[in-house]
Amino acid sequence: MKYDLVVTRHTSLVQYMREMGYIDSSTPVCAHPKGKDVRGKRLIGVLPNSLAYLAESITEVPLKLEPKHRGRELTIAELREVALPIATYKVVLVNGWGKE
Repeated sequence: MKYDLVVTRHTSLVQYMREMGYIDSSTPVCAHPKGKDVRGKRLIGVLPNSLAYLAESITEVPLKLEPKHRGRELTIAELREVALPIATYKVVLVNGWGKE
């Protein structure tokens, strides 16, 4: 699947996604997207549900983190050790006003 946008502030995660072939150097990266940035797009990264429902889909790279990994930037070597297979979701707003 080709992704329209990477949503993360973690440079090592972007590097890992490139290594794995999930994205290439032309895939835009956004640390703090707004509704207009994600609407109708195929995303990879992390996004709150209050924005994710606007996207076509959102793919995550789940991480099996231990306490020693929390609260700091992971190195690319650490990411390779803790990354799990990707998962893709479609988020639907069922009830509520939404937020952009």
